[in-house]
Amino acid sequence: MPRPLSRRAALGLAAGLAPGLTLAACGPNSPAPSAGSTGGSGGSGGSGGSSGAGPRTVRHARGESTVPARATRVVALDTDALDSVVTLGLTPVGATTVTEGAPFPAYLPAERLAATKAVGAIGQPNLEAIAALRPDLILSNQVRDDKRYDELAKIAPTVLSKTTGPTWKENVRLHAEAMGRQAEAEAADAAYRTKARDLVTALGGPAKAAATRVEMARFLAGAPTRLYLNDTFVGSLFKDLGLGRPANQDKPGFSVEISPEQVDQAAADVIFYSVYGDTAKSDQGRITDGALWKNLDAVRTGRVFRVDDNLWMLGIGYTGAGLILDQIRKDLAT
Repeated sequence: MPRPLSRRAALGLAAGLAPGLTLAACGPNSPAPSAGSTGGSGGSGGSGGSSGAGPRTVRHARGESTVPARATRVVALDTDALDSVVTLGLTPVGATTVTEGAPFPAYLPAERLAATKAVGAIGQPNLEAIAALRPDLILSNQVRDDKRYDELAKIAPTVLSKTTGPTWKENVRLHAEAMGRQAEAEAADAAYRTKARDLVTALGGPAKAAATRVEMARFLAGAPTRLYLNDTFVGSLFKDLGLGRPANQDKPGFSVEISPEQVDQAAADVIFYSVYGDTAKSDQGRITDGALWKNLDAVRTGRVFRVDDNLWMLGIGYTGAGLILDQIRKDLAT
């Protein structure tokens, strides 16, 4: 349920999570001293701790970690954690990139990442490079870094979520507690909810939004084309907006894969699509040049929109989500 709009949230709404704008650090944090260990085998998921000014114990997917009252030197080892750190007002001292040598996500303000050091690729972080940065907190998830958790925890308190994608809001709350930035997370959530409500109004209201079947398709180099289901980041955004979904995609799960001969499965009123990798090595040309594609309702009515793959697939957080809502508004409400 939406939380009451705080003073900081009201200020944050002016930015509206728009491009290049994130929520600045706010007033004193409220966590309290508590005992705990840097890592271990505790409960999974969720976070804990009480209010105060000293070190705190945070429960996460790999147990419990003792974190500073308010972390200042954070390393982010996946794109969702990177979005959280920037959105909540910090410049991370280190972060992984999608592949070795790749830039940081372009949707995040470049000036906010100018001092951030690359520490390897996602799922293959350079532990020596991380240690050299003297972090006071490391953020990641079990999908990427469960097998190296013990090594990371020797460098700095390490907090892991279970996964990413549809649990992104829960993960932001975990990241915020680990960083001691719960107030900033509440403000970001309030701003996002306000933007979502305003977008639904701009789309003609809840009934009209629900009657519009929206899909996200992704053409991948060297792999079948995917239609994304509800248990994904973009699926969660469509749900927050109350948008309709094609029947074959309105279900739990990650994606449905289709061949050029199965394009009828991509029938929708609106199609957002992106391309990952070399377009020539994907099925995009075979699909979009074919009669099946051209006969789809969305294609015939001109409601097919190419979107930024890095943002829609990797912008897993409040800054990324706000920019995606901006794109949906631009394409569907103007």
